[in-house]
Amino acid sequence: MGRETRLFKSEERKTMTETGDFLRLLADKITNGQVVLSQGGEEITLQLPQNLILEVQVEDEEKGTKGTQHSLEVEIKWFDNDEHQSGSLELK
Repeated sequence: MGRETRLFKSEERKTMTETGDFLRLLADKITNGQVVLSQGGEEITLQLPQNLILEVQVEDEEKGTKGTQHSLEVEIKWFDNDEHQSGSLELK
């Protein structure tokens, strides 16, 4: 298994509206092939290839006295020089 290196991380509370706005803007950036993330003095630019791997996962995790934490995780991955196309996930 390969070694993982974290290049950027952000976690913050947002309203549903703020989260939706962020995801719409992110979708537009993905469609254009370039995503620039910045927070504080940190910035990273991602040049995206035509073919991406989209992973969607839903989880429930018990957090003791806080109760159940629900998560909807959307992960976008890619390999250098990957020409493979597949998938049939639908968003309704």
